[in-house]
Amino acid sequence: MTNLIPIWISLKTATTATIITFFFGIIAAWWMLNYQGKSKGLIEGALTAPLVLPPTVVGFLLLLILGKNGFIGQLLDNFGITVIFSWYATVIASTVVAFPLMYKTALGAFRQIDSNLLACARTLGASEWTVFWRIILPLAKPGLIAGTLLAFARALGEFGATLMLAGSIPGRTETIPIAIFFAVEGGEMDRALLLVIIMLAISLGVIMATYHWTEGSRGSRGSRGHFGFIDKVITDLDQRKPISHQQKSLDYPVPKAKIELTVDIQKQLPGFLLDVSFKTDQTPLGLLGGSGAGKSLILRCIAGLEQPDRGRIVLNGRVLFDSARGINLPPRDRGCGFLFQNYALFPHLTIAENIAFGLPRSQSPRAIKQEVEQQLIAVDLPGISDRYPTELSGGQQQRVALARAKASKPGIMLLDEPFSALDTYLRDKQEKLLRNNLITYQGVTLFITHNLEEAYRVCPNLLVIDRGQAIAQGTKQDIFEHPRNFKTAQLTGCKNFSRAVAISDRQVKAIDWGCIFEVIEPLPTSLEYVGIRAHQLILTKFEEAPLFQDGVSLTDSENEINNFPCWLATISETQHRMTLYLKLNQPANHPEDYHLQAEVFKDKWVELKDHPLPWKIQFNPLKIIVI
Repeated sequence: MTNLIPIWISLKTATTATIITFFFGIIAAWWMLNYQGKSKGLIEGALTAPLVLPPTVVGFLLLLILGKNGFIGQLLDNFGITVIFSWYATVIASTVVAFPLMYKTALGAFRQIDSNLLACARTLGASEWTVFWRIILPLAKPGLIAGTLLAFARALGEFGATLMLAGSIPGRTETIPIAIFFAVEGGEMDRALLLVIIMLAISLGVIMATYHWTEGSRGSRGSRGHFGFIDKVITDLDQRKPISHQQKSLDYPVPKAKIELTVDIQKQLPGFLLDVSFKTDQTPLGLLGGSGAGKSLILRCIAGLEQPDRGRIVLNGRVLFDSARGINLPPRDRGCGFLFQNYALFPHLTIAENIAFGLPRSQSPRAIKQEVEQQLIAVDLPGISDRYPTELSGGQQQRVALARAKASKPGIMLLDEPFSALDTYLRDKQEKLLRNNLITYQGVTLFITHNLEEAYRVCPNLLVIDRGQAIAQGTKQDIFEHPRNFKTAQLTGCKNFSRAVAISDRQVKAIDWGCIFEVIEPLPTSLEYVGIRAHQLILTKFEEAPLFQDGVSLTDSENEINNFPCWLATISETQHRMTLYLKLNQPANHPEDYHLQAEVFKDKWVELKDHPLPWKIQFNPLKIIVI
């Protein structure tokens, strides 16, 4: 029986230390994950120091702190409490040396979680405690299990610090490692071997039990999660018939209440200042701009995921942010539906649980299930509520994310390039479904995309962003047909530009092209550029005069102006069109020696390609851009 006492002490000590390190390790990891203070490196070093220091050094430091002459030791002595050379000392020593393993493993597990999942949960109305309990802990579970196992193994095998702080008192502080050490030192090899075998058996048993438990949990993934009560309570709900897709008007319905978003914010970024001011209503507003222009940051500021340095955000008369008045509503209180680029579906929850995540807990199980089914039917995905996100295609995941964002009836929908991960076929299909959903949506919609044609089809109004500045806002027709500055014309797809000077009220000289053009649009006082879109150039064989453009007959006088000979430098091909790189007035010397890009359909290319150069190109005065 004497041989078993160290085993009992070790198991009791390791178990107690593991429980303590589990809770304190998770708390410390979560706090450090969000802490951005200047002392972060110093705190990190202090928390992980026992991992790299020799155990005897750790034991000596603990002895200095907890001994009779130490600060804490003296404080405890006033209450008649002595820690050193007691079982409590073994627990403290084991806890201190095991803590860094739990802390670092938990921190690594937390950092592996996609930040968009946490942001999404917050926009769906979840409190920080709900985010931690329902998203972070389940997703970090494998790492936390690994940390717990490592902490237990480290506490079970602790020797140096325990010996320094607790000593080797048989029946009180003599753990298995200490007993093995003194058994070998005293020549009791049989006792030492027995203790070693027992310790190996305990360690292997813990590892195997943990492995089978985690694999069993993974295998039963289809079991009901937090929202499993929905299907358990309601088993007699009638099967809903799919809603027929009736012909919908393309006009947006008159809103039942005032729908308006006002944004006027500034935020200093490393490369530039985000400074935007705009208003929009129920009509979907598309945000166009280059990568890094600040489009996504605008959406995150509206949702409360980022805080502007100053400014004001008001949605439907409700102030979401006002730096002057000290108002900054948390994401959960803003009522924003956010559709992220990667959809941010919670992988450990079923489709039903994902969609129901943002619904009020006050709703009955029947009402929750009905809402989930209605949202799935609206995105043409009935009958998949029991499946998990990883079991769906990219297009299906995108639709589920849209259904989840709409389920909580948000006052604004923020769509951050929702089709970027889809192929061409799926993009077209999902885009049509999104347009149909937005037509009946009673709220503000902001839609970010790099695809110009997509923006034109989805959004009647556009806002152009360049390096944090709103440089143009208006209807899509106005933005594309009459860009007010060079950057707007460039971002909306115009590829042909030349520096320009005014010759008269209706004449412009294109310096880079060596041409003089007749124009219809009034010239700006600060004329800098002349341009034309590639598909608006009229190209024919030299002896022919074009008679039509965009289906409209051209008069003889129109055929006579802005005509120039051109030579082909090189070509590029798509499935439907050819892009011709052309040089005006003289032959090209090499493939990069060109002035213009012209886009023609392939039947036109077949007509042109075998005809000798030069060809004739005409600039329609109505299509020339002057900025």
